[in-house]
Amino acid sequence: MSAEAQLTALNITLPPAPPKGGIYKPVVVVGQVAYLSGHGPYLADGGMIRGRVGEDLDLAEAHAAARQTGLAMLATLQKELGSLDRIKRVVKLLGMVNSTPEFSDHPKVINGCSELFAQVWGEENGIGARSAVGMGSLPGQIAVEIEGIFELHS
Repeated sequence: MSAEAQLTALNITLPPAPPKGGIYKPVVVVGQVAYLSGHGPYLADGGMIRGRVGEDLDLAEAHAAARQTGLAMLATLQKELGSLDRIKRVVKLLGMVNSTPEFSDHPKVINGCSELFAQVWGEENGIGARSAVGMGSLPGQIAVEIEGIFELHS
């Protein structure tokens, strides 16, 4: 099933693609690879999920923020590429978690995004290499920021 059809089957509605927050391109395509700039947990109403994990947000709330970030990433990819069906596979994700020094479950947070992509593209193509790290802060005190690299169909 195509990625676009899978979104429909999963009854997933994407938020609007988030507006740019600086001087950068949301997506850069080089050959058959799309590099997606960092995204935060952008909501359909234009807000963001904010706070530090381990202080303002618990693991479940942070996991949901990472999933919301994944939805924002999909919205940008769809807008910039014309269709999610242009994507062959997830190559790599870098997930950054705004967390307290004591918090240590960063991978469990970023699973919120990885699980979403596995649903959209299947486990073989939706799960790529990944890093999940904690940060002392993120722009605007957002809870999560994730960037990605995607292989495109030729």
